[in-house]
Amino acid sequence: MKIALIGYGKMGKEIEHIALSRGHEIVCIIDLNNRQDFDSDAFRSADVAIEFTAPAVAYGNCIEAFRQGVKVVSGSTGWMNEHREEMKRLCGEGKTLFWSSNFSLGVAIFSAVNKYLARIMNNFPNYDVSMVETHHIHKLDAPSGTAITLAEGILENLDRKDKWVMGTLTAPDGTVSGTTECAPNELPVSAVREGEVPGIHTIKYESEADSIIITHDAKNRKGFALGAVLAAEYTAAHTGFLSMNDLFRF
Repeated sequence: MKIALIGYGKMGKEIEHIALSRGHEIVCIIDLNNRQDFDSDAFRSADVAIEFTAPAVAYGNCIEAFRQGVKVVSGSTGWMNEHREEMKRLCGEGKTLFWSSNFSLGVAIFSAVNKYLARIMNNFPNYDVSMVETHHIHKLDAPSGTAITLAEGILENLDRKDKWVMGTLTAPDGTVSGTTECAPNELPVSAVREGEVPGIHTIKYESEADSIIITHDAKNRKGFALGAVLAAEYTAAHTGFLSMNDLFRF
């Protein structure tokens, strides 16, 4: 399979390494200084473009790839809520986008466990639920896209909560802003930015008697990168608006 990379930071380099190890070819790499290469034969020859950049440019990157007739796998977060309906419409018109807030197989399993636990806890209203996510200091969006996806999974299955709200934000210097106070129908999602943490997501159900806690702790970027390449392999053979639910059916 021929792959174009959009974004060549730590994640892009890890994806390149795994893609090559699985026998794929990297035909084009687009980063900050060569965006003109979208309009190149090399880019257009790609079966799939894998896009890991920043919220401010992810939408434009996907649109440019679509213009060149290239399918996209995107792991950029912080932009999809605003453009989801447009992306679905474009994919209904023949474009292909595989988007996920997190490509880790472990997170896909964790997400399934999260939804199942929420269904169980729907019968135990004396437990309140909250979430904390921790990421490296370079991450621009808070809460993380993965945390939002997990929160939406809880809301779908826990009748006493109907929206998530931003809780506290702990900055790299230790400064804490925001609040843990929220209405009974709200799910607080707090964020911590420190060091080079790849990603930790913790969901807690707490009562006066005890706490039930589940956590996914990423050790490095390898799991995310492998998932992105697996998604690209799937996308090369499929069309439409795709997600991890298509790739992993639990």
